[in-house]
Parts: sequence; C-alpha cells; structure tokens
Amino acid sequence: MAAMHKRSEEIPPVSKAVESLVRQVIAQVADKWTMLVLEALEQHGTLRFTECGRIVGGISQKMLTKTLREMERDGLVVRTVHPVIPPHVDYTLTELGRELSAAFCGVWTWAETYYAEVSAARRAFREREEE
Repeated sequence: MAAMHKRSEEIPPVSKAVESLVRQVIAQVADKWTMLVLEALEQHGTLRFTECGRIVGGISQKMLTKTLREMERDGLVVRTVHPVIPPHVDYTLTELGRELSAAFCGVWTWAETYYAEVSAARRAFREREEE
C-alpha cells in the first residue's frame, strides 16, 4: 500500500480539462462505429461517404454521418467537398487519426494474441454460471 501511495505522489495531478478530454475521447473511440470507420480509412485511405459505409457494413447513413462528423470535430478526419454534381465528398484520416489508429492497433494485436485465453475464460465463466 505504501508503494501505491508513493507512486501517486510521483505522478503530477492531471488537469480537469485533460481528464475530461480523455473521458470524451475514450467514450467516442470505444463506440464500435468510430473504431470501424477508423479501421476502414486506415486500410483503404481516402474514401467517399458511400464507400466508407459499404466497407464498414451494417451502419445506417444517419449513424455514418454522425460518426464522421464527430471524427471531423475531433480532428481525426478531414472532409473534402468537391464542387461537382452530384456532390462528391471524401474523408481522409488526419495525422491525429492515424496516430489513434496506430494506438488501437495494439488492441487488435492483443486480441489476436489472447483470443484463445479469453474464449476459454468466457466458456469457464458461462459453465460456472449455468451450475
């Protein structure tokens, strides 16, 4: 317990503004649609709205619009409107978006590495609950 107390003294306190931002970003990125759109843009580069929706799959136009707008608001994507008829809109990850994608690449790697262990733990839990 003393070691935990000592460690907390070594870490400077986080400002309320930074704490708030971290909570907001985690809430947004934890959203499955944001993660899937991030992955689609990382893998395919610049995408039109309809291409993005097709690649993500299962997302409504309303939810895709909402997700892309929130990502644009947070500086994760750039929205480019081309003045043609019909309008042509592209979405591209920013450097910030690519950095976030790289950070979450670790989650994918973890999931691939520990898939069997997590599956076994879930089975064991389910079996205990059924007893």
